[in-house]
Amino acid sequence: MSEWKARRFWKVADTRPADEGWEVALDGRPVRTPGKQPLILPTSALAQAVAAEWDAQAEVIDPHSMPLTRAANSAIEKIRPQFAEVAAMLAEYGGTDLLCYRAGQPEELVRMQAEGWDPLVDWAATALQAPLRITHGVIPVPQSRDSLARLRAEIDRLDSFAMMALHDLVTLPGSLVLGLAVLHGRLDAQEAHRLSRIDETWQASQWGQDAEAETAARNRLDAMLAAERFRKLCLPG
Repeated sequence: MSEWKARRFWKVADTRPADEGWEVALDGRPVRTPGKQPLILPTSALAQAVAAEWDAQAEVIDPHSMPLTRAANSAIEKIRPQFAEVAAMLAEYGGTDLLCYRAGQPEELVRMQAEGWDPLVDWAATALQAPLRITHGVIPVPQSRDSLARLRAEIDRLDSFAMMALHDLVTLPGSLVLGLAVLHGRLDAQEAHRLSRIDETWQASQWGQDAEAETAARNRLDAMLAAERFRKLCLPG
């Protein structure tokens, strides 16, 4: 028995103003989330980009080719109703941030981590007023309550759409500092992805690349780039 697949039923996807934002309409009918909630988007730019995803669909709808639509659905259906829980989960990454856990050896890896990660730890200390302690090895190092509170405040001030972007920018590289740095424009998603893979890159230089690991890394990068684009499209102006 063949799997049922949703098929294109519309001719034109366009955008129009809606209460507190913008919506996408298919032949004049507003798009809704999978849970039948109104898909109200914060900016015209995001609405146009989402409409372009719908317009690009062939006869059979491919949800995997619609990352902006999926992110908007998640912002409305998953992030918004459990905002505090998601914020708390992301904040936990600050207590065990990837950038704080360094190798003790070999010297080349120690140098690569310091060159790549020290500027971001310094940025968190100055721009976010959240100095973090660095340790060598995997034994947890406690971070100051003040620093963790300031990092949490950075998350709490976001709306559901920005938090949706931050979710992927934090959980994929395993670093709250990297995610916030992308959100603040301190670096882009591609650089954040590169910095999160310093250990993997060094290992590959010593023992050769693993095809499966490289495919997984590429998928993470694609998701981070999509999250970065989603965030930019959510910004006014």
